[in-house]
Amino acid sequence: MKKVVTFGEIMLRLSPPGFSRFSQANQFDVVYGGGESNVAVSLANYNIPVDFVTRLPENDLGLCAMMEMRKRGVGVDHIAYGGDRLGIYFLETGAVSRGSKVVYDRAHSAMAEIQPGMIDWKTVFADAQWFHWTGITPAISQGAADACLEAVKVAREMGITISTDLNYRKKLWKYGGDREKIMTELTSYCDIILGNEEDAEKHFGIKPEGLDITTQGEHVKAEAFLSVCKQMMAKFPNAKKVITTLRGSISASHNTWAGVLYDGNKMYDTRQYQITHIVDRVGGGDSFMGGLIYGLLTYPNDDQNALDFAVAASCLKHTIKGDANLVTIDEVEKLMGGDASGRVSR
Repeated sequence: MKKVVTFGEIMLRLSPPGFSRFSQANQFDVVYGGGESNVAVSLANYNIPVDFVTRLPENDLGLCAMMEMRKRGVGVDHIAYGGDRLGIYFLETGAVSRGSKVVYDRAHSAMAEIQPGMIDWKTVFADAQWFHWTGITPAISQGAADACLEAVKVAREMGITISTDLNYRKKLWKYGGDREKIMTELTSYCDIILGNEEDAEKHFGIKPEGLDITTQGEHVKAEAFLSVCKQMMAKFPNAKKVITTLRGSISASHNTWAGVLYDGNKMYDTRQYQITHIVDRVGGGDSFMGGLIYGLLTYPNDDQNALDFAVAASCLKHTIKGDANLVTIDEVEKLMGGDASGRVSR
């Protein structure tokens, strides 16, 4: 099987233990992760050959980030090296009515200072069938946005499937780039587009008709997002599928979770999972994307099964500490089959 390639920044994640606040912390738990690296780890767990492309500093932290990918079975041969620092983000994990908080410290990171020409994309894509990027990468810097555009253009020329997770981050986009213009150009190259209602609205001004997501609680209806999918298809004619995750937030500790896929003719939706005790929701969307890519590659003529796999995989991610989803195909398929008992496997 030809490989999948993902491109973006991997960061050092520092979190107070448990549910402690930043002001209570006298130590931090260490994890390495990022949107595109998390997708790569999911795919490696599902035995899909995958390479992660980024730029890392040539120091101990850059080496640790690379080794984290390598130990998870992700290819690292096309990582570029240079710059002075690894990006960092601090996570305070919320509970019940207190939401989680993220503080970024990624200015002037090695990846933020990437420029077009630093990655030989034709070599990277020589044995690839799929390229995945997210809206986080062009939000980091103009150089990262330009390098991402360079990548999607080469991938399109080489006939490679291109996917994106739109991933709007209000704490990024600080360098003055025209977000809508940049994201519209990049997304125009994509075959597969994933995004929630906030992503579509913030990037493109596209809203679900008659819905205020903040008032929905657990009653998020799939039908409300059909208008978003149709508007996205109209804006991006190269898109073959538009996918939306449906998160209902009862509290920081209790969410509902489901998904919708629209192929231009038919809308598919899934069962709604009740995630009543969230261990770590960071990376939930990335785990969905990893499951979706696996599903679309494994069940190319069965969008329903692919979507069901993605939702079940990301449901399980909420039970795992850290950025990445460390579940197996068997565990996902067990949940898809209705076994949510959590019984000990002996």
